[in-house]
Amino acid sequence: MGRYSALRVLTEGLKGQTGWGPAWRSVRPKPRYDVIIVGGGGHGLATAYYLAKKHGVTNVAVLEAGWIGGGNTGRNTTIVRSNYYYPQSIALYDLSVKLYEKLSVDLNYNVMFSQRGMIISAHSRHDMENAERLVRGMQINGLDVRMMDRAEIAARVPALDCSPNARFPVWGGFCQDRAGPARHDAVVWGYARAADSLGVDIVQNCRVTGFRKNETGRIIGVETSLGDIACDKAAIVVAGHSSELGRAAGFELPITSYALQAFVTEPIKPTLDVVSWSLATGVYISQSDKGGLVFGGALDLYPSYAQRGNLPIGNQVIGAIADLYPSFGRVRLLRHWAGIVDVVHDSSPIIGESPVPGLYMNCGWGTGGFKAIPAGGLLLAHHLATGQPHPIAEPFQLNRFHTGALIDEAAGAGIAH
Repeated sequence: MGRYSALRVLTEGLKGQTGWGPAWRSVRPKPRYDVIIVGGGGHGLATAYYLAKKHGVTNVAVLEAGWIGGGNTGRNTTIVRSNYYYPQSIALYDLSVKLYEKLSVDLNYNVMFSQRGMIISAHSRHDMENAERLVRGMQINGLDVRMMDRAEIAARVPALDCSPNARFPVWGGFCQDRAGPARHDAVVWGYARAADSLGVDIVQNCRVTGFRKNETGRIIGVETSLGDIACDKAAIVVAGHSSELGRAAGFELPITSYALQAFVTEPIKPTLDVVSWSLATGVYISQSDKGGLVFGGALDLYPSYAQRGNLPIGNQVIGAIADLYPSFGRVRLLRHWAGIVDVVHDSSPIIGESPVPGLYMNCGWGTGGFKAIPAGGLLLAHHLATGQPHPIAEPFQLNRFHTGALIDEAAGAGIAH
């Protein structure tokens, strides 16, 4: 399919755009693969890419029930950051930020990662105490975060109401300068194209309905809407639907699925060059390259597989945006959607082996899945290829719910992203 470059864009423009081919092949599944990855979102495609690139495992199929980019990867608000609290989480998410920083070159596809920074504003003395605690803990573990006073935030986020009479007075806050948004579609398309170029088969409109096991209970294949496919190993990488496929394989996962809503406004002139998030309200906002204001807030308050969200949370989020950023109050809403997030008890992911031999998992990211796509794929690929968890993934095994070694990131992960 050839490499993308500025010279090729110019050449194709002169030729009338006649030389572009499909970004990846449209294939029917083969009878057998070394590894089958169930789920063609960002994490599934990243797993396939790193299996092929770093471990030489190319007899791999990615099975997607719908179309590439039609799931959660295309239904989030695209923020990449690593300002978590515990050292295990910082190692995991900062690995992902570092991979994102080089991802466009690695994939030969512009994922539009804009490290414009993320500012978290505090609105009370208690917020400031919590921010100080979080920042000191992050700095001890080597993370690039820093405290900010009200004047710094007012200068950096002029749209935020920092006046003394504000509905949510700004006391200060903290910042991670390496954080910022990426383009969600570009990430999933870039991984799909790169994995395909290494020989991975990407099969769309192929729904997995069950798993085949041998007499010892080991996975030997998957049952799909296109027929049975044999494999040596399989991986469940389907975000909010992980509990359903786990149940189909014969085990229960500690996952509850919720809808997380997102909103985008009509395009306006450049006015917000950071990601701004509020500790008091849980809402966050950034401006896309097209000019739309992209924002979101809390999870819906009941389990759901809907992809539209509900009115009470929408009203709460939109109202908080109008209170925090008065100049945005009359900007018109363009569209609204929701993704399905898989939340576990300690708000940290599950990466590794399942209770069924030969079956692996990457799930439980909650609202943090998009930012962790490169790391999640790299770590699961390592486990699939070597049979051992990567040291960074070791704390995130399923058995932590038996040992009690939980990584309770509710303060860092149980928020809007």
